[in-house]
Amino acid sequence: MKALLLSLTLALVSSLPLQAQSSTVPPSNDEQAVLDLSKSKWAWMADKDLAKLDELFAEKAMFVHMSGKWDKARELEVIKSGRIWYKQAEAYSAVVNLFGDTAILLTEIDLIAVVGGNEVVNAFMVTEVYIKENSKWKMGSLSFSTQRRPVKLKIEEKVESSK
Repeated sequence: MKALLLSLTLALVSSLPLQAQSSTVPPSNDEQAVLDLSKSKWAWMADKDLAKLDELFAEKAMFVHMSGKWDKARELEVIKSGRIWYKQAEAYSAVVNLFGDTAILLTEIDLIAVVGGNEVVNAFMVTEVYIKENSKWKMGSLSFSTQRRPVKLKIEEKVESSK
């Protein structure tokens, strides 16, 4: 009986939507800076702006994708070559937590990407870790977790949903 009650409670809690910030408490300056930086990052990735991404990514940054994990140099090379083109990211919710000079940002997105020449759309929870170095936020990690929900983004029928 306890196990059933615990399972039901966990299911209920895990289905609650993320909220960007409490509606009564505005984000702090650092929280807002991280939220703004993340939003800019998606635009830079779509535009393949390697100079801005190179500046954003910490030297020891790590990236986790559906197809593997790699370092900063490989991520920049993948973007430059077009093997993955982050065409459009539509964010639905975001929450940032600060731990001293470390920020962890969770963002629920639908991502339209071109991978291996095929355009696909996926629902992801993206985890970004930022580290403040010399009063400047740098990305230390970017990780994609596939969501088990329908894609929310209204897109043309030609785009395939990757499962």
